[in-house]
Amino acid sequence: MPTFEEIAAFITEKPLPTAIIAVLSLVGLVLAFLVLRIAWRVVSWVFTRYVAPRPIEDVLTVVAASIATGVSAQGMWRFSGDVLGLVGPLRLLLFAFIEVAIITSAVRARRNMRENFSAGIDGIAVWALTCLTAVLSSMDARSLPEAVFRLAAPLVAAWLWERGMAIERHRIRGTGRINWRLTPERLMVRMGLAEVSDRTASEVDAHRRLTRVALAAKRAKALREGGASERKMRVALAKLDKAMDQAVEHTGLAVDQQRQEALLAQIAALYNTSALIDAAPRVPWEPEADHHPVPARPALPPALAELVDDEDEDIEVFDTTPQVLSTAERAARMRGAREFWDRQIAKGIVPRTVDIAQEIGISLSTAREYRALWKLEPQAHALIEALYQQHGIVDTGAFPAIAPDGRVLTGN
Repeated sequence: MPTFEEIAAFITEKPLPTAIIAVLSLVGLVLAFLVLRIAWRVVSWVFTRYVAPRPIEDVLTVVAASIATGVSAQGMWRFSGDVLGLVGPLRLLLFAFIEVAIITSAVRARRNMRENFSAGIDGIAVWALTCLTAVLSSMDARSLPEAVFRLAAPLVAAWLWERGMAIERHRIRGTGRINWRLTPERLMVRMGLAEVSDRTASEVDAHRRLTRVALAAKRAKALREGGASERKMRVALAKLDKAMDQAVEHTGLAVDQQRQEALLAQIAALYNTSALIDAAPRVPWEPEADHHPVPARPALPPALAELVDDEDEDIEVFDTTPQVLSTAERAARMRGAREFWDRQIAKGIVPRTVDIAQEIGISLSTAREYRALWKLEPQAHALIEALYQQHGIVDTGAFPAIAPDGRVLTGN
């Protein structure tokens, strides 16, 4: 490194190169400042857009998976050079094609999760490609620890990705994790080393001893009914007697009424197994025996039935030739129909479609549209409900209205 005196001498002897160097240094500092400022803004934007909204565990998952992927890529770099013989730019372009495929499949699987609520075939591809790159990286290892490390790194990355997908799946679908059919608890229960329920050891032992008594009694009964030999009967009765002795000794069967009832219930169920053939259980959706259909409403009086049976189309209102009306005239007729409807409702009368059409001079279809909208209003709906509850009249648009005093009203 030059001393201060040498720098001063150089500036004195060569002022022009010194000035050029100073200007270039100043420009370099300015460019470095601009580059750092742009980089800071990019990092801040990325942090605000992608990192800050995510939980810390998701960020750590991405960081750890990236490190593991880098380790895997380094193994593929050595594999492509030592095994495949790739050198130079070709090695640089081709060494990490599996890692790129893994990242692509992971991105597609996440998109499938958000759109179709399932990772699909891309999720399987992530694990398959991860296993492939792990095996290839470990094949070029120089020692067993290195091979284990290169096997573990990609699998760690895939596991972190899978856990992130599971959390996102739960967040999107609102469902929990799946229930595996093969678990340590299920294996322990299947081998008889664990209990499904929370019974104590004494309760489990008592149940098994009572079951042995019931099964021994069933076998002895079956041999006797089948005409078995005396030797077989002696053996069966000896087993029954032994099971009964152990049950009395270890379960308190002689003094415990609940266990006596449990034993008798098991024997009753075992003795009557053949009765299941003739059992006729009730179908859950079959009506009850005492169920009776709701009786029909009583028939209406002839005069009222005749009015109900009238159809709108049977009454000639006016010339049915289609009319061409202006917007103002159409609005005026609608206002007139509304005023007529309000007057009739105030009197306790629900106008029929025919009444509206005759009063205003509009077509039946137009009157029916108006009526279908207005009959949903609270006051009109209450009158229609009263007609149905009191007289059984269903609103068809042509029924008669009933006044509060019970009179049948068919018009004004």
